[in-house]
Amino acid sequence: MTDTASPRRWTPITLAAVVLPLMLIYIAFMRIDAANADLEITKHQVGPTPVTLYWADAAPRDGAMPVVIIAHGFAGSQQLMQPFAVTLAKSGYVAVTFDFYGHGRNLRALAGDVTQVEGATRELVAQMGEVVEWARRLPGTGRGLSVLGHSMASDIVVRYAQQDLRVDGTVAVSMFSPAVTAESPGNLLVIVGGLEGFLKQEALRVLGLVTDNPEAGVTVGEFDENTARRVAVAEGVEHVGVLYSVTSMREASQWLNTMNHMHPPTYADSRGLAIVLLVLGLVLLAWPLSRVLPTVAEPAVGAALPWKQLLPAALIPAIGTPLLLAPFPADFLGVLVGGYLAVHFLVYGLLTALCLWWLGRGQDRPKRSTNGVALGVAAVAATAYVAGVVAWAMDTQVTSFAITTQRVPIAAMMFAGTLCYFLTDEWLTRGEQHARGGHLFTRFCFLLSLGLAVALSFEDLFFLVIIAGIIVIYFFVYGLFSRWIYSATGHPAVGALANAVAFAWALAAVFPMLSG
Repeated sequence: MTDTASPRRWTPITLAAVVLPLMLIYIAFMRIDAANADLEITKHQVGPTPVTLYWADAAPRDGAMPVVIIAHGFAGSQQLMQPFAVTLAKSGYVAVTFDFYGHGRNLRALAGDVTQVEGATRELVAQMGEVVEWARRLPGTGRGLSVLGHSMASDIVVRYAQQDLRVDGTVAVSMFSPAVTAESPGNLLVIVGGLEGFLKQEALRVLGLVTDNPEAGVTVGEFDENTARRVAVAEGVEHVGVLYSVTSMREASQWLNTMNHMHPPTYADSRGLAIVLLVLGLVLLAWPLSRVLPTVAEPAVGAALPWKQLLPAALIPAIGTPLLLAPFPADFLGVLVGGYLAVHFLVYGLLTALCLWWLGRGQDRPKRSTNGVALGVAAVAATAYVAGVVAWAMDTQVTSFAITTQRVPIAAMMFAGTLCYFLTDEWLTRGEQHARGGHLFTRFCFLLSLGLAVALSFEDLFFLVIIAGIIVIYFFVYGLFSRWIYSATGHPAVGALANAVAFAWALAAVFPMLSG
């Protein structure tokens, strides 16, 4: 059986496959817009730092508004923290988000070793101080100062609160901070996802510094004495999902409102479902759109290896790549971890190509008919959607996917690595007599390879563990894209090019830029 499609006809089912995802995307945009209603949201610049200010339209401007500074985690951006900003703004706060150096749309690279307190941590704490001073000078503020940070920024907000005595409340989401003591920071709320096993243990350890019986959901200490401490668990979510959990929103606003002697909050941002609908709509829309792509090769081309040959071609690169790259720097190309990933893709692809060459030695290759014009048209169209449209939707509604000027050459170099990998992987797993399940197996082998790389260089690559869930989702979604594209065009290069651009774009846009 071949992967190529039968003659394509626009049936009622096909039309429904277009209408349904478009409706999901429309509903998602409407729900997100509705969540931001009744707020004044303005963009500002504090030195090199992009800042966004959230203020309820009906809020008083008489100097009685408490301020909360909201910081994103590693490879995140201020857009990712919008649910907290909207929730707290509607609860009576002036909410401020910003992009850390090297992240999002901040054009200044992050200096210093990210694993050392004396390096990048100190610089990020100082940057937060600049944002705080700017926010405290805003008209209408002056009562109360709180800080909230996720993941990497949980350590930043803890350290900042310890040095700025004006901070009267700290919310640490998915926290890991060796700086926490029994005495500081004061009035500390730790929010953790129910699926974050290690971080749940860490949260209870921190609570155990002040009580002999640490228990999630139980507040110990007193707000007025600056000793209150609590662990809240958002069940059923992981490291990113915790940022969209209604439980997270309610816990944070309730904690700060109680501390500031304000009325109990009545609003919690719930855009998480809208984000799910958006992603689902974008994925489902790709199938009917793929059916309009021109046929490039008929019959379909590809290595079409049986399992006996596919196994060594998949396992050799999976084991060999991390071993070869064990001494390789994690900050290659000036992008932390992302540069290493680009090289991992490149070496993995080269090893796969060698395996394909070795397995194909001495074999007669039948001549195939490939339409070059159709190949170009299909590649441009597929890439425009898979990389362009999806990135635009993520950038406007989820997190920063903008390729700033400084990131353009980085994206180009990363593309060399991702193209090598996806071309060889698509060719390896496609064809008329392909091994069923082979594509899933090779993607699993790549993830296994990254796991081995982390094990060999944990200190340099531990950030890969944090984003492992996102990488799995990416592989699943873009695996579907490439399957549908191949089924329509009959040539593995079309989906490979689209995936390569999409991954290079993501690596260059999301991972932080480093200097020095």
